[in-house]
Amino acid sequence: MNCKGEQIDDLFELFVSVKDVDEQIFSVIIEIFRKEKIQDCIGYLSVNENSRYNEQFILQLENLTLIDNEYKLNVVTNNIQIISNFLKQIKDHDFNQNDYSTEIYLKARQDLIQNISHEKNIIQFLKFLVYLTTIDNRLLQCGSNSLNLLVQTKVDLTKHCFENIKIKNTSLVGANMLRCNLSGSEFENVDISGMNLNEAQLFYCKWKNLQIHELYKLVCHDSLVYSVCFSLDGTTLACGSEDKSIRLWDVQTVQQKGKLDGHTSGILSVCFSSDGTSIASGSDDKSIRIWDVMTRKKKQKLIGHNESINSVCFSPDGTTLASGSGNNSIRLWDVKTGQQKAILEGQSICVNSVCFSPDGSILASGSGSSFDSEDNYIQFWDAKTRQQKIQLDCHTSYVQSVTFSHDSATLASGSQDGIVRLWDVKTGQQKAKFDGHSKVVLSVCFSFDGDILASSSADNFIFLWDVKTGQQKAKLEGHSDTVRSICFSPDGTTLASGSLDKCIRLWDINAGQQKGKFDGHIDSVLSICFSPDGTTLASGSGDNSIRLWNVKTGQQKAKLDGHSGTVYSICFSPDGTTLASGSFDKWIRLWDINAGQQQAKLDGHSGTVYSVCFSSDGTTLASGSYDYTIRLWDAKTGLQTFKLNGHQYQVNSVCFSPVGSILASGSADRSIRFWDVKTGQQKAKLDGHSGTVYSVCFSSDGTTLASGSGDNSIRLWNVKTGQQQAKLDGHSGSVYSVCFSSDGTTLASGSRDNSIRLWEVKKGQLKVNLFGHDGIVYSVCLSPDNTILASGSYDNSIRLWDIQTRIEIYNMNKNYEDILEQFKKTLFNKNLLPVAAHITILLISRTPLFQAQGALVLQGQFVNQQGVDLRSLLKSKGSFFLDSQIQFQCQQN
Repeated sequence: MNCKGEQIDDLFELFVSVKDVDEQIFSVIIEIFRKEKIQDCIGYLSVNENSRYNEQFILQLENLTLIDNEYKLNVVTNNIQIISNFLKQIKDHDFNQNDYSTEIYLKARQDLIQNISHEKNIIQFLKFLVYLTTIDNRLLQCGSNSLNLLVQTKVDLTKHCFENIKIKNTSLVGANMLRCNLSGSEFENVDISGMNLNEAQLFYCKWKNLQIHELYKLVCHDSLVYSVCFSLDGTTLACGSEDKSIRLWDVQTVQQKGKLDGHTSGILSVCFSSDGTSIASGSDDKSIRIWDVMTRKKKQKLIGHNESINSVCFSPDGTTLASGSGNNSIRLWDVKTGQQKAILEGQSICVNSVCFSPDGSILASGSGSSFDSEDNYIQFWDAKTRQQKIQLDCHTSYVQSVTFSHDSATLASGSQDGIVRLWDVKTGQQKAKFDGHSKVVLSVCFSFDGDILASSSADNFIFLWDVKTGQQKAKLEGHSDTVRSICFSPDGTTLASGSLDKCIRLWDINAGQQKGKFDGHIDSVLSICFSPDGTTLASGSGDNSIRLWNVKTGQQKAKLDGHSGTVYSICFSPDGTTLASGSFDKWIRLWDINAGQQQAKLDGHSGTVYSVCFSSDGTTLASGSYDYTIRLWDAKTGLQTFKLNGHQYQVNSVCFSPVGSILASGSADRSIRFWDVKTGQQKAKLDGHSGTVYSVCFSSDGTTLASGSGDNSIRLWNVKTGQQQAKLDGHSGSVYSVCFSSDGTTLASGSRDNSIRLWEVKKGQLKVNLFGHDGIVYSVCLSPDNTILASGSYDNSIRLWDIQTRIEIYNMNKNYEDILEQFKKTLFNKNLLPVAAHITILLISRTPLFQAQGALVLQGQFVNQQGVDLRSLLKSKGSFFLDSQIQFQCQQN
């Protein structure tokens, strides 16, 4: 086969050839290879004597249930021959030579996935090929591509034993390796962005030349981070913060190298000189300071501005420092003497950003203020004559950031209007307009080659733009608050970001561009609901869609389109065949789950439908609306049976009692009301909350009602008496969702404070606080068997949480078991293994996030393509390092 196209075409046929092989034989062959210490799989299977031994070995296995007296020996022989033939053909195939996760193989990969996704035996054979990487180095790329296909097909790989596998040149972006045993594994040139390694075993791994879009999360300040800047050699990162300090970080080791103190207020801007010997800082204390990087001492203190210093920038030759201030002025300073050289006249408003062109000929400034909507402009100044050359008036609001490309030909600007613009420096004409951020753009920065522009915003996101095409290349998510500052490393491989969430993050730009396509909502997830059998999760979103998800794999099963506005509420019927949805478009829709089609559309409300709920017998549907009313509908005919009036403001939540005789409602009028479903009459009104009631939920026995409110509290009510039983405090923001476990012992709550809390109902005490979402948690729902909690958030994602507290160790060989036993022993009555946390077992998002909470790490190597040790990243994600525990035990023994 000489033609690559032919090789791609026949790949599926190759896999089809093994689809009838008994899958139990795969594991037996691996066992034989390991027992005989085989390193050449194809050679071993080609020897006739070995074939006879293999056949007898297989036939002797009692647990091979499908092989009985009627299972002919020639069938076993045939199966082994099929596997042998496949390996012979695949050895010289493209699939074993090249990285099939790249763009060039996209079509071939998609076609293959479509054809094999429902072929159980082929899926098992792909796993077999992955395991072969532990045996035969000549089949590494084949096994690596097989693992990529398994990830792309969303095969459930959780809790699998992948000990000693060798994976190279592939993408495992978004792989869910929850609780997998990866001890002894070797990864090289693998993209692990968005991988879920929660509670995985990582003993003696050799992972090098890795790609991962998020390198580090540094909680390096006790307060807001305003500015970040790389040194010219890329080895040091400077950070300015609200805590009045400047911190210097070693980029390779991620250790703090120094801390510069002296300012009496927050540091708004930091900048390295071109030779890397000095750092300039501008502060809210109205002063500028120049620091010696080597000695960490102050060299100069520059006084002249009478307002905050918003921006500082060294000239390329390092002799001049420019500063922009809130007092409408730009000043130029002699770096050596600290004397003011000039004030650039012509500013009538706050100067937010200053930047020298790399050739030193031009100084650009961006100006404007939220207090003045008229004067929002960019100015070019001649660096020698200090005269204004040109003024650009195009942004519709103040200009927050300006930066030059490294050839000095293009200027980028970011504005409060949420738009990034590119300008031709020579002509002053706009070259391009990048529209994507939903809030003010606070920082822009070019990569060294000028091909990529990064922008950061108050919307918490960083966008990477292709300068030539104007297309968005990547969206970097991770910060939970405004991203104030971004800076490329000189080699263009790493981006640093500083945020008001008090963190600095380092991003691998190459990995950030290789995301692939992931299912997920493109707007907030406002409602989630498990099917009665717990196998499907439904979600409603601000993107107007409803989606159905496979709970085990996270794969999207269906997308239900029809609403023309935000879907605020969804609810399964008790028999699981119908889903109801309520929307901003004022409609209620009923969907046939099996067909994935709309079966009815209920018209009646004159405002947004915020909540829908089926009665326990499935005959009645209740809905609550912005029009202050509750309506009851015959679920079969779609006809309205009652209209319940009483609330004085919008009805946010409705819930039937388990027996179906009572309906509870929560409203913006701060009240909860009980209604008699048969008569439509109000039975009781519960007062107590001092804020909007966003959510109500009955316990499974119907004796208790939980409510969540804008007053940040949760209250438990006695349904019979209407009296408050308990008040649960702890959230620091509005409680948007509450949900009881099916046994009534646990209550889950989701809040504006981005957290989820689990409460012990009987004691009224907090059991655990779950963090992970980067935005408001709008909806929480417990699975029918109480093992999984689902949450939907403003960050556009859905998370599934394991709410059982245990750490499970899966399929470890004796070597690793012996190591693990050391940590199970107690010293001084203290268990050396970590106490298990509640972890995210599945993240449904268009942008998967790297996770490693509770992972057990022992020695090994974890290094990215830039040579950066990723241990700090693992530690920041909650991994547990056992090296120190071994040392401690040795000392005790």
